[in-house]
Amino acid sequence: MGLIDILHSIAGYLPEIKAPEKAVGTRDMLIWTGLALVLYFMMLETTAFGVMPLSGGTDFLQTITASKVGSLLTTGIGPIVLASIFLQLFVGAGFLDLDMKDKTQRAKFLEVQKILAIILAIVEALIYVVFSGMVPVATVPGLSHGLVVGLVVLQITLGSVFVLYLDELVTKYGIGSGISLFIAAGVALTIFSGLFGLIFSSGGFIPTIADGGAGALPDGLLALLPFGFTVLVFLVVVYAESVKVEIPIAFERVRGMAPKLPLKFFYTSNIPVIFALALITNMQLFSGTLLIGQYWNVTTNAPMPAYLNLTNANDYNMSRDGILPLIGHVSSQRYLDDGILYLLSPMRLSTVTTEHWSFLTTDTPYLHVPEWLHAIIYIVFLSSVSVLFGLFWVETSNMDAKSVAKQLSESGIQIPGFRRDPRMLETILNKHIFPLTVMGSACVGILSGVADLTGALGTGTGILLTVGILHRMYEQLEQMRTFEMYPSFNKIFGEG
Repeated sequence: MGLIDILHSIAGYLPEIKAPEKAVGTRDMLIWTGLALVLYFMMLETTAFGVMPLSGGTDFLQTITASKVGSLLTTGIGPIVLASIFLQLFVGAGFLDLDMKDKTQRAKFLEVQKILAIILAIVEALIYVVFSGMVPVATVPGLSHGLVVGLVVLQITLGSVFVLYLDELVTKYGIGSGISLFIAAGVALTIFSGLFGLIFSSGGFIPTIADGGAGALPDGLLALLPFGFTVLVFLVVVYAESVKVEIPIAFERVRGMAPKLPLKFFYTSNIPVIFALALITNMQLFSGTLLIGQYWNVTTNAPMPAYLNLTNANDYNMSRDGILPLIGHVSSQRYLDDGILYLLSPMRLSTVTTEHWSFLTTDTPYLHVPEWLHAIIYIVFLSSVSVLFGLFWVETSNMDAKSVAKQLSESGIQIPGFRRDPRMLETILNKHIFPLTVMGSACVGILSGVADLTGALGTGTGILLTVGILHRMYEQLEQMRTFEMYPSFNKIFGEG
């Protein structure tokens, strides 16, 4: 019995959300989606028992992974996405013999992904709480330190598992996918809370105008500049989402209709950049753990060693021999702030002020590489990784030319002027799908990295992801509405 068969048998003991026996109506989909959102926000705002209060809001990487350190969703969607990344790489490299075009084997792929996501949820919870100390554990009267640590790890792990099932619930009964929904919800919350702060907080628009003075109005408008960049990035992304290539098609069963098959420039949507950013997030998480927590024995109640006192963390890293100082150093906020991996990490910019643009004139701690060069290196790395994941995603999600040609042929669709042959259809589609996959994935990575430099609320990447997610949800609702109004289309497209 192979590894896949063993994992398949184990998956049989896990709870499963059954697929609906009949099509779910639009109203019911909205209800299930809303319920999943409510549960997500409740978990996001619930601090795990035994965790010390943390100051500060969510940062860039937490926004992208729909997480909040210290809450039940400390790891967010990270384990789910990372499990998918690993399996796509294994399938693409031939380590796992699975044909993603076969429904049965694709179901096995999803089962293996669920098991791996649960394992990674446990691993990441241990990293956050035990090995890196990113989630500080409080002293609870009457409970030993080890027991409290165990309870915190258990809560964070169960939170990740619950998100896994929420994603499954939304995918089968709601609109879109749970992963995308939670990312969009987190970004929207960040934008609204950030806009509220720009208007009402100290130094915001209203307090600045109320103070009066000759420069009150310019200073007040400057305070709203991040929101201006937010709107600008939003408009650019909306335009990019609307760019598409249209291929004329004809229905064999319906004469007189001359529709076109639209292939979006962002053919793989924002999926590649989600995977790329999840990889970068976990790269920082695991490397940071190696740097600041590799020798800490948490099974004892002994004080944390001096090198884990983050005020001395950089001194510890600098004094180490070997490759670790080359990889990176850890700041007092437990983020990489030096080394090669720092150059591959997103820039942590302040709000849009004079300090925000200082990256144009300052150097990184690593070999005095200019920060503007760091930005270019990160954008190139992000777009390159996005292309790789875009190619993997097309193959594993049946969006490649061969799969699309087969689906169109089975639905009685052909291209006018060419004989009705799936191979001919595949050849024509491949001339468009492969270039769109490469160029679209690269451009979505570049747009994500450049948009982040603007200092827009919710980050440029967050806006990019949210616009794409909402656009897909809108398209799905429009398709559902069309099928409800014209049931005969179900037969044409093989639905129902």
